[in-house]
Amino acid sequence: MKITFIKPNMGRMMTGSYVDEGRMEPLQIGILAGLTPEDISIAFYDDRMEDIPYTEQTDLVMITVETFTAKRSYEIAKIYQKKGIPVVMGGMHVTLIPNEVSEYADTIVIGDAEPVWLDLIEDAKKGQLKTIYKSTFGHEPQQGFFPNREIFKNKGYLPISLMQFSRGCVNGCRFCASSVYFKKNQYCRSIESVVEEIKIQKLKLIFFVDDNIVANREKAKELFRALIPLKIKWVSQASIDMTEDEELMEVMMKSGCLGNVIGFESIDGETLKAMNKSSNIQREGFDGYKKQLEILRKYGHQTWAAFTIGHEKDTKASILKTLAFAKKNKFAFAAYNVLMPYPNTQLYEDLAKENRLLYDGKWWLHDDFRFNHASYKPLGLTSDELTDVGFYCRKSFNSIASIVYRATDFKTNMRTPYKLATYLIYNPLFRKEVFKKQSMQLGEGDIIS
Repeated sequence: MKITFIKPNMGRMMTGSYVDEGRMEPLQIGILAGLTPEDISIAFYDDRMEDIPYTEQTDLVMITVETFTAKRSYEIAKIYQKKGIPVVMGGMHVTLIPNEVSEYADTIVIGDAEPVWLDLIEDAKKGQLKTIYKSTFGHEPQQGFFPNREIFKNKGYLPISLMQFSRGCVNGCRFCASSVYFKKNQYCRSIESVVEEIKIQKLKLIFFVDDNIVANREKAKELFRALIPLKIKWVSQASIDMTEDEELMEVMMKSGCLGNVIGFESIDGETLKAMNKSSNIQREGFDGYKKQLEILRKYGHQTWAAFTIGHEKDTKASILKTLAFAKKNKFAFAAYNVLMPYPNTQLYEDLAKENRLLYDGKWWLHDDFRFNHASYKPLGLTSDELTDVGFYCRKSFNSIASIVYRATDFKTNMRTPYKLATYLIYNPLFRKEVFKKQSMQLGEGDIIS
């Protein structure tokens, strides 16, 4: 039996199919490939950088689906289904909106695929695939096996190895799809397993793709202490409230942490309360992150600041203040993400009730939607104004002048030659992606009707 795994692209630019130059190995596919029995033949194709050979023989196609890749996923599925090849779809979008995905797949997996993957394969061998495999949560991720990274060779991925210590986040932000998917829970791997995986793979720059690696501070400290002897460099995603625990900060940076993606989201305290970003509101009151930023700089933390724009109180002026804030603090990187109403989130439900959703409520499938465009009607500015100011923030923050200015922080970006090299290598890459991805059409425009 042969299984073909596919990582879909998002879509196409005006000049043709989008090639993601900042692409990283798709860990979720490596995990399922690592769990697949050795008597199963495996093929893997990354639609972000290579053509899919639809004429190649295969018995089953497995597509991992995200909301931004849903349209392209359905296009790919239809081609295989016309050839009589069954298609299985899994991923966060499938769990968020299973009824929609079922229209385009022969089989869907709801929840983490690991607990049901071997059963699914056995059913496929017998020609008895179920239409739905409903998985469970609460299990230890990657228990007893490691990802198959051989499938990633020669695909031009960035020299960063993706791993996981935990899945999920205990916070319940109003706009967050991950909170819905994991039901505000976090599940951790054994530290021994993480350490062994690091030792057996080649790269020593690690991206832990955890939603919030410090959600459980005591477990995080155990992990970081175990990483110290390994002499690796790593990045992840973490909440700003980690600065409340300086023991955590110290052991984290000693373990080889370069920095983390931190969801600042907004610099307005009332906006943070409205989105239920509880980790960002300190007990003594919101002070514009002054104290937290002092602690981050003290430990040499290179910060990737993530902002969401288009909240109820946001105006063009308030969003531009966020841009000034990010430049002033010389963040290593920053993202200005137009607020996206993902299906089945509280944000989506609220906007639907208020009749403020655009594109018939399904922006991820609509032919007129473009990447980084507003997909709803904000209150403090128009949807077009929100789209334009978001693009302006990304262009301005990633301008040559901004890159040069932000480099000159001796406590963070110039603290060590390695950190400066990381800064100088990745900033131009992200600058290029800003312009390539803006207004990109989702899907290839082929066929999902």
